[in-house]
Amino acid sequence: MSEHVPGIVVAGVASGVGKTTVTLGLLAALRRRGLVVQAFKVGPDFIDPGFHRLVSGRPSYSLDGWMCGRDHVLATYIRRSRGADLAVVEGVMGCFDGRSADSDEASTAEIAKWLGLPVILVVDVRAQSRSAAAVVQGFERFDADLDLAGVILNRAGGERHARTVQEAIASTCRATPLGALVRDASLGVPERHLGLVTAVEGPLAASQIGRLADAVERAVDLDAVMGLARARSTPRAHIPGRCSTGAVASARARIGVAHDVAFQFYYEENLDRLREAGAELVFWSPVTDGELPDVDGLYFGGGYPELHASSLTANARMRSEVHRASERGTPIYAECGGLMYLGESLEDHEGVAHAMVGVLPATVRMRPRRLSLGYTDVRFVADTPLGPAGTTARGHEFHYSIMDAPSDEIRRAWAVTSHSGDARPEGYLYRRTLMTYVHLHFGSNPALAAAFVETCVTARRERDAMRLEDPARG
Repeated sequence: MSEHVPGIVVAGVASGVGKTTVTLGLLAALRRRGLVVQAFKVGPDFIDPGFHRLVSGRPSYSLDGWMCGRDHVLATYIRRSRGADLAVVEGVMGCFDGRSADSDEASTAEIAKWLGLPVILVVDVRAQSRSAAAVVQGFERFDADLDLAGVILNRAGGERHARTVQEAIASTCRATPLGALVRDASLGVPERHLGLVTAVEGPLAASQIGRLADAVERAVDLDAVMGLARARSTPRAHIPGRCSTGAVASARARIGVAHDVAFQFYYEENLDRLREAGAELVFWSPVTDGELPDVDGLYFGGGYPELHASSLTANARMRSEVHRASERGTPIYAECGGLMYLGESLEDHEGVAHAMVGVLPATVRMRPRRLSLGYTDVRFVADTPLGPAGTTARGHEFHYSIMDAPSDEIRRAWAVTSHSGDARPEGYLYRRTLMTYVHLHFGSNPALAAAFVETCVTARRERDAMRLEDPARG
């Protein structure tokens, strides 16, 4: 593996211990030193990479072994960290938590071992002292192949408490204590029902980023962190994968990407692959824009349309234009929040119904106690804007809403198989509009992006031909 950039993996003993706070603080402090830092996120998360980008100044990429495979993870790390001084990979959940109880599949530990990177474990020590050393020892012994190199304590009660815990770890564990952040609620990022408030919504101002950098500079030995990364990052043999190259092809089609406070959940690689396939991406807002941009296709990602339902409803002209675009055969791909927007109506947490676009004749209802979460296999059973019948891909679902079943007049374009092994029809297809609760990762099948661009090219040619036949249509 040439050009292997040294890096670290920030893992947690569990969810909620402060991995994101520590990661953002490290990114801010290292960047303040003048270093170029490339961030990554293990797993299918959208929100954390948005904060990574805000703090590091570079797009953050997902490293998901289950959706995309080992070769893809290795290739993504190499290509996206090129030109950086250091890579920081934020883990998911607890270090060993993944898809199964008897393996490290889809876990932070799996990615760390694939990449040959040292792990820095974040331990929340609010309610413990010397016992924290036992926790670290347990993580060290659980998997001898994992390079657990350092420990950062979070939410220490004060300097004396932090010193006691670090001394206990130093005297009984192999991992190096690297510092301790004292409990400070102002350093955290606000949360809501699907996780953190998103970067687009502005919870991290420059002053907050500065406080994170200050806290890490005071509490963490950054020289030791960089020393571990440089000394213990072990290049792995690179097996050519199907990672995007980042090369932008000559524009063959213009695709409008909905991007605002309501829609912002996109894998950076999905956007890259569309560009590589010849798409010029035009970002626009269903909330605030007065009209659709001049595009050949539309891509709606996930987000929080339920929180902005009144504004989406109030923009009646935009809803009407999106509906007309669907009716005239404009290719549209809508995931999760996008599906909710294209439905007939959206019932918010208070039970208030808001009119939406109406392409999908169904009502979506917010049900906070009905969480759908998990990886999915997708097999196309019909020709769609993303590919023909027989196409396969992988993705994940993460939503609290439920949808009334649309009528049989709306075709089901694919079969979705979840972790339980049960397959169900999904992927709602109307003309060239494809709507789904699944967030597909285009890295799981690179043909998806190329197929969508080609569908947009075909639609534009048909539209141009109709205009030539009947200029009044233009």
